[in-house]
Amino acid sequence: MAGMQILIFAGSTRQDSYNRKLAKAAAEMATQQGAQVSLLELSDFDIPMYNADLEAQGTPADVIRLKQILHRHAAWIICCPEYNGSYPALLKNAIDWASSPVKGDAQWSDGVLPFRDTVVGMASASPGGLGGLRAQSHLAPLLLNLQCWLAPRSHAVAHAADAFDAQAQLTRSQDISGMQALIEQVLWAADRLQTTAS
Repeated sequence: MAGMQILIFAGSTRQDSYNRKLAKAAAEMATQQGAQVSLLELSDFDIPMYNADLEAQGTPADVIRLKQILHRHAAWIICCPEYNGSYPALLKNAIDWASSPVKGDAQWSDGVLPFRDTVVGMASASPGGLGGLRAQSHLAPLLLNLQCWLAPRSHAVAHAADAFDAQAQLTRSQDISGMQALIEQVLWAADRLQTTAS
Protein backbone atom coordinates (compact mmCIF):
# COMPACT_ATOMS: atom_id res chain seq x y z
CA MET A 1 0.00 0.00 0.00
CA ALA A 2 3.03 2.28 0.35
CA GLY A 3 2.96 4.97 -2.29
CA MET A 4 -0.70 4.47 -3.17
CA GLN A 5 -2.25 7.68 -4.43
CA ILE A 6 -5.32 8.81 -2.52
CA LEU A 7 -7.55 11.81 -3.12
CA ILE A 8 -9.19 13.41 -0.10
CA PHE A 9 -11.79 16.16 -0.28
CA ALA A 10 -14.71 17.68 1.57
CA GLY A 11 -18.11 18.48 0.15
CA SER A 12 -17.90 21.98 1.62
CA THR A 13 -16.19 25.27 0.88
CA ARG A 14 -17.06 26.99 4.16
CA GLN A 15 -13.93 28.47 5.71
CA ASP A 16 -14.45 26.89 9.14
CA SER A 17 -16.11 23.71 7.86
CA TYR A 18 -15.87 20.68 10.13
CA ASN A 19 -15.58 18.48 7.07
CA ARG A 20 -12.71 20.48 5.64
CA LYS A 21 -10.99 20.03 9.01
CA LEU A 22 -11.73 16.32 8.83
CA ALA A 23 -10.31 16.12 5.31
CA LYS A 24 -7.13 17.86 6.45
CA ALA A 25 -6.78 15.48 9.41
CA ALA A 26 -7.39 12.50 7.13
CA ALA A 27 -4.74 13.73 4.70
CA GLU A 28 -2.16 13.81 7.48
CA MET A 29 -3.16 10.34 8.66
CA ALA A 30 -2.95 8.91 5.15
CA THR A 31 0.49 10.45 4.69
CA GLN A 32 1.59 8.78 7.92
CA GLN A 33 0.36 5.48 6.47
CA GLY A 34 2.68 5.95 3.50
CA ALA A 35 0.17 7.12 0.91
CA GLN A 36 0.73 9.85 -1.65
CA VAL A 37 -2.04 12.28 -0.73
CA SER A 38 -3.80 14.89 -2.82
CA LEU A 39 -5.98 17.20 -0.73
CA LEU A 40 -8.52 18.74 -3.09
CA GLU A 41 -10.53 21.89 -2.39
CA LEU A 42 -13.72 22.26 -4.41
CA SER A 43 -13.42 26.03 -3.99
CA ASP A 44 -10.41 25.90 -6.34
CA PHE A 45 -12.71 24.95 -9.23
CA ASP A 46 -14.93 27.33 -11.16
CA ILE A 47 -17.87 24.99 -11.69
CA PRO A 48 -21.33 26.47 -12.31
CA MET A 49 -24.59 24.81 -11.36
CA TYR A 50 -25.20 21.99 -13.81
CA ASN A 51 -27.33 23.01 -16.77
CA ALA A 52 -27.63 20.99 -19.97
CA ASP A 53 -28.01 24.14 -22.07
CA LEU A 54 -24.79 25.51 -20.59
CA GLU A 55 -23.06 22.19 -21.16
CA ALA A 56 -24.15 22.24 -24.82
CA GLN A 57 -22.02 25.37 -25.23
CA GLY A 58 -18.97 23.42 -24.05
CA THR A 59 -17.93 21.62 -20.87
CA PRO A 60 -16.18 24.11 -18.55
CA ALA A 61 -12.41 23.72 -18.37
CA ASP A 62 -12.47 23.19 -14.61
CA VAL A 63 -14.89 20.29 -15.03
CA ILE A 64 -12.38 18.59 -17.32
CA ARG A 65 -9.68 19.30 -14.75
CA LEU A 66 -11.83 17.75 -12.02
CA LYS A 67 -12.48 14.68 -14.17
CA GLN A 68 -8.75 14.27 -14.71
CA ILE A 69 -7.93 14.52 -11.01
CA LEU A 70 -10.67 12.09 -9.99
CA HIS A 71 -9.59 9.57 -12.64
CA ARG A 72 -5.93 9.80 -11.63
CA HIS A 73 -6.61 8.45 -8.13
CA ALA A 74 -7.64 4.85 -7.42
CA ALA A 75 -8.66 5.71 -3.86
CA TRP A 76 -10.72 8.56 -2.38
CA ILE A 77 -11.92 9.71 0.99
CA ILE A 78 -14.97 11.98 0.80
CA CYS A 79 -15.78 14.02 3.91
CA CYS A 80 -19.44 14.80 3.48
CA PRO A 81 -21.43 17.44 5.37
CA GLU A 82 -25.06 16.76 6.23
CA TYR A 83 -27.64 19.29 5.05
CA ASN A 84 -31.28 18.52 5.92
CA GLY A 85 -30.44 14.86 6.39
CA SER A 86 -28.62 14.48 3.07
CA TYR A 87 -25.48 15.53 1.22
CA PRO A 88 -25.03 19.15 0.04
CA ALA A 89 -25.79 20.57 -3.38
CA LEU A 90 -22.12 21.53 -3.85
CA LEU A 91 -21.05 17.88 -3.77
CA LYS A 92 -23.95 16.68 -5.93
CA ASN A 93 -23.23 19.37 -8.51
CA ALA A 94 -19.55 18.44 -8.72
CA ILE A 95 -20.45 14.77 -9.15
CA ASP A 96 -23.12 15.56 -11.76
CA TRP A 97 -20.64 17.54 -13.84
CA ALA A 98 -17.84 15.01 -13.41
CA SER A 99 -20.10 12.15 -14.50
CA SER A 100 -21.60 13.92 -17.50
CA PRO A 101 -20.24 12.66 -20.85
CA VAL A 102 -18.35 15.12 -23.05
CA LYS A 103 -19.66 14.66 -26.58
CA GLY A 104 -16.99 14.19 -29.20
CA ASP A 105 -14.22 13.62 -26.66
CA ALA A 106 -12.60 10.21 -27.09
CA GLN A 107 -11.78 9.85 -23.38
CA TRP A 108 -14.50 11.74 -21.56
CA SER A 109 -17.43 10.55 -23.68
CA ASP A 110 -17.56 7.82 -21.02
CA GLY A 111 -19.19 9.69 -18.15
CA VAL A 112 -18.50 7.00 -15.57
CA LEU A 113 -14.76 6.88 -16.34
CA PRO A 114 -13.69 9.18 -13.47
CA PHE A 115 -15.57 6.94 -10.99
CA ARG A 116 -15.43 3.35 -12.24
CA ASP A 117 -13.46 0.96 -9.99
CA THR A 118 -12.44 3.73 -7.59
CA VAL A 119 -12.38 2.67 -3.94
CA VAL A 120 -14.19 5.31 -1.90
CA GLY A 121 -14.31 5.74 1.85
CA MET A 122 -17.03 7.93 3.32
CA ALA A 123 -16.54 10.12 6.37
CA SER A 124 -18.55 12.96 7.82
CA ALA A 125 -18.61 15.43 10.66
CA SER A 126 -21.65 17.14 12.10
CA PRO A 127 -22.65 19.07 15.23
CA GLY A 128 -25.39 16.49 15.80
CA GLY A 129 -25.23 13.17 17.58
CA LEU A 130 -25.25 11.07 14.38
CA GLY A 131 -22.23 12.82 12.91
CA GLY A 132 -23.60 12.99 9.38
CA LEU A 133 -24.56 9.33 8.96
CA ARG A 134 -27.78 10.25 7.15
CA ALA A 135 -25.78 12.11 4.49
CA GLN A 136 -23.59 9.04 4.05
CA SER A 137 -26.66 6.84 3.62
CA HIS A 138 -27.78 9.04 0.70
CA LEU A 139 -24.33 9.43 -0.83
CA ALA A 140 -23.65 5.68 -0.92
CA PRO A 141 -26.27 4.77 -3.59
CA LEU A 142 -25.08 7.64 -5.78
CA LEU A 143 -21.48 6.40 -5.69
CA LEU A 144 -22.53 2.80 -6.28
CA ASN A 145 -24.56 3.91 -9.29
CA LEU A 146 -21.36 5.41 -10.70
CA GLN A 147 -19.59 2.05 -10.27
CA CYS A 148 -17.39 3.04 -7.34
CA TRP A 149 -16.32 0.44 -4.79
CA LEU A 150 -17.44 1.57 -1.34
CA ALA A 151 -15.35 0.66 1.67
CA PRO A 152 -17.45 -1.26 4.23
CA ARG A 153 -16.01 0.99 6.91
CA SER A 154 -17.04 4.60 7.27
CA HIS A 155 -16.69 7.09 10.08
CA ALA A 156 -18.91 9.83 11.45
CA VAL A 157 -17.61 12.50 13.81
CA ALA A 158 -20.49 13.45 16.10
CA HIS A 159 -20.65 16.66 18.13
CA ALA A 160 -18.02 18.07 15.79
CA ALA A 161 -17.80 21.42 17.57
CA ASP A 162 -15.87 19.63 20.31
CA ALA A 163 -13.96 17.17 18.10
CA PHE A 164 -11.09 19.31 16.81
CA ASP A 165 -8.31 21.30 18.45
CA ALA A 166 -7.03 24.72 17.35
CA GLN A 167 -4.85 23.06 14.69
CA ALA A 168 -7.87 21.23 13.21
CA GLN A 169 -6.67 17.90 14.57
CA LEU A 170 -9.08 15.31 15.93
CA THR A 171 -9.01 15.12 19.72
CA ARG A 172 -11.06 12.03 20.58
CA SER A 173 -9.44 8.61 20.44
CA GLN A 174 -12.49 6.97 18.84
CA ASP A 175 -12.43 9.46 15.97
CA ILE A 176 -8.69 9.07 15.44
CA SER A 177 -8.83 5.28 15.43
CA GLY A 178 -11.99 5.27 13.30
CA MET A 179 -10.46 7.48 10.62
CA GLN A 180 -7.19 5.56 10.66
CA ALA A 181 -9.06 2.29 10.16
CA LEU A 182 -11.12 3.76 7.31
CA ILE A 183 -8.03 5.06 5.52
CA GLU A 184 -6.21 1.77 5.99
CA GLN A 185 -9.13 -0.18 4.52
CA VAL A 186 -9.47 2.14 1.51
CA LEU A 187 -5.75 1.93 0.74
CA TRP A 188 -5.75 -1.84 1.17
CA ALA A 189 -8.78 -2.34 -1.09
CA ALA A 190 -7.47 0.00 -3.79
CA ASP A 191 -4.14 -1.81 -3.80
CA ARG A 192 -5.84 -5.20 -4.10
CA LEU A 193 -8.15 -3.99 -6.87
CA GLN A 194 -5.27 -2.54 -8.86
CA THR A 195 -3.25 -5.74 -8.40
CA THR A 196 -6.17 -7.84 -9.62
CA ALA A 197 -6.77 -5.57 -12.61
CA SER A 198 -3.13 -5.74 -13.68
